[in-house]
Amino acid sequence: MNALQLIVRPDVAQAVGQGRPVVALESTLIAHGLPWPSNLETALAAEAAVRAEGVVPATIAVIDGRPVVGLCEEELQVLARTGRAEKASRRDLAAVIALGKTAATTVAATMALAFRAGIRLFATGGIGGAHRDTHPWDISADLVELARTPVTVVCAGAKSILDIPRTLEILETHGVPVVGYGTNEFPAFYVHSSGEAVSARVDNPVQAAHLMRVHWDLGGGGIVLAQPVEKHAALDPNAFLNALSEAEQNALGVGVRGKELTPYLLNRLAEITEGQTLRTNHALVIANARLAAQVAREFCA
Repeated sequence: MNALQLIVRPDVAQAVGQGRPVVALESTLIAHGLPWPSNLETALAAEAAVRAEGVVPATIAVIDGRPVVGLCEEELQVLARTGRAEKASRRDLAAVIALGKTAATTVAATMALAFRAGIRLFATGGIGGAHRDTHPWDISADLVELARTPVTVVCAGAKSILDIPRTLEILETHGVPVVGYGTNEFPAFYVHSSGEAVSARVDNPVQAAHLMRVHWDLGGGGIVLAQPVEKHAALDPNAFLNALSEAEQNALGVGVRGKELTPYLLNRLAEITEGQTLRTNHALVIANARLAAQVAREFCA
């Protein structure tokens, strides 16, 4: 008997069943990544960007113990406003489902549920990775999930708060292609480029979709499709590093670690940069949702 009852909303289920394109969207951004009302505005704008490309959006979360693929606007409102949703990575999914809790899903958890629902494209802001020297053993489950779950994650690279060279080394070890979209360098979320090389480059959705098919025909797992944030919306690298150093010292001072570290750092960065990181996050999430929809359309063609 299968104890997991995955709730796939009718428009999503119909599109998957008919072989039409669907793009998954994560919910941690809504509950833990951005403040009200920017969180709801960004979530709705990302879904609108997907629909504008003729593709079905499917935001994913766990609602009262039910894993839901394709949240309605009322459920998005609940996640955005209440502040009571837990943060669930792959490790936490069974517990929040079995105990009837409401939880926003991280990249790793969203990938897992998206794949079970038959969705192969997923758009987010930035993937998790290995944290910097202050927390060297803090390595995101996103990297392990990418190694085993055949879903393409369209993102603006890894979050700028991370140790990006170590993150890329771990992805290489796990056989995860890190593909630059229109770039030879890996993006760094708030910052246009990390200066680190990607493993491959594509320049249009047709090339991206073809690479996906070949990788999965070879038995591969996840793929990172990294699109840099537009330069006009990106932060200055030096200014960002100064802000990050201050935020990390604050985190050490109050003893924040584990899965609470990333939300804490993102909140402090928003305060230190006077909201610039929030504006950058909003822009890149929408751009990634649009690109994921374009690639999904080609993949299903």
